[in-house]
Amino acid sequence: MLDHLKETIIALSTAPGVGAIAVIRLSGDDAIQITNSVFKGKNLLEQKSHTAHFGTIRNDEGEIIDEVVATLFIAPHSFTKENVVEISCHGSPYIVQRLIKLFLAKGVRLAKAGEFTQRAFLNGQFDLAQAEAVADLINADTEASHKAALNQMRGGFSEQIKNLRAELIHFASMIELELDFGEEDVEFADRDDLKKLVNQLLSVITALVSSFDLGNVIKNGVPTVIAGKPNTGKSTLLNALLNEEKAIVSDIAGTTRDFIEDEINLEGVVFRFIDTAGLRDTEDKVEAIGVQRTKDKMKQASLIIYMFDLKNDTLTEVNRDINMLENLGIPFLNVGNKLDEAQQDLYNEMKKDKNTLFISAINKEGLEALKSKLVETVNLDNFKTGDTVVTNIRHYDNLVQTQNSLNAVLRGLDSNITGDFLALDIRHALRFLGEITGEITTDDLLANIFSKFCIGK
Repeated sequence: MLDHLKETIIALSTAPGVGAIAVIRLSGDDAIQITNSVFKGKNLLEQKSHTAHFGTIRNDEGEIIDEVVATLFIAPHSFTKENVVEISCHGSPYIVQRLIKLFLAKGVRLAKAGEFTQRAFLNGQFDLAQAEAVADLINADTEASHKAALNQMRGGFSEQIKNLRAELIHFASMIELELDFGEEDVEFADRDDLKKLVNQLLSVITALVSSFDLGNVIKNGVPTVIAGKPNTGKSTLLNALLNEEKAIVSDIAGTTRDFIEDEINLEGVVFRFIDTAGLRDTEDKVEAIGVQRTKDKMKQASLIIYMFDLKNDTLTEVNRDINMLENLGIPFLNVGNKLDEAQQDLYNEMKKDKNTLFISAINKEGLEALKSKLVETVNLDNFKTGDTVVTNIRHYDNLVQTQNSLNAVLRGLDSNITGDFLALDIRHALRFLGEITGEITTDDLLANIFSKFCIGK
């Protein structure tokens, strides 16, 4: 075991700031012994695991710092599989600071970001994909993101990856065995069976790769640009959706010169709405910068709400904008605004398109239909079936690399390449799959993953 894993670590595990209680967590071989040295109450060294004990914590001069409840988790029956003590104290930042300083003076070290979860992984509590799901679960802010993180933390995704890897290892070992008998020209791995297996693996991995678009929506939300000409009511729509005056609304064209972002949760999906500068040719240099930023944001969006003005726009202008959006290749919704003042001819023409919605943003008319259409466009039905969904960009990248390696195996089989080259491509696939669950790791990989966790986790 590495030396730093023998050290007892400490961190505040609840959110910083004033609260009714705060929880300070210690983990390490000496966690219970060190806590017992400053705890006045029952002898913690004689207590059972998963028990809570009321007492006081005092400094070396006997001064009471706080009344606390110390909860014990004796190894290996803890989150980290080490001795763990969770101290519930009053939620004063001053008290928390004094308690942590006291423990530091007793030889405890401040935990690094994610170090508790890293120790749990290194001690075999769960694999790397499950460890990453802990952070996702903490940050989950919708039902869908919570469900995805919980499924991954409980091992659903990991189990699939491990099963795929185990099947591939069998054939890899057979081919490696062939290499040991290279001079005798024997074949232990049936090529037809290997090809069948690789195709089966590819079908599963391709489905996982394809699920990332949905997984990214679940985890990070849907960047949704509200675009259109000046004065079509984009800022009014944003304010109506958010139910607050977030954007400046004016009759003067070109009021919005930079983009304004905010988000709302619609039926478990977070939409990050981006109100942008109106699309038009302008001599105003500042407004022109805003228009260019609008175009850039549209290219980066997952969804575009194209707003047109039922009162002032012409059918030619609307069709021109729709053609431009179709060329972008990004999903978009046509939304005609100012329904209460609509030109009848424009309204009748656009009504022929069943995908066009009509609203009055200022009167908040038609907004519920728009919200429903937004959720329908994202379509979480696949997720609701319980299928595994990839939400982590690192996992996605490794799956794509695995996909590439397995395709190389198929090409090699079709070309009748020798076993040593087949073995090389299979090893690559095994390595990428192993990196997902942590069966293959590097110090840099672990440092990068756990540095993104909060300190107390």
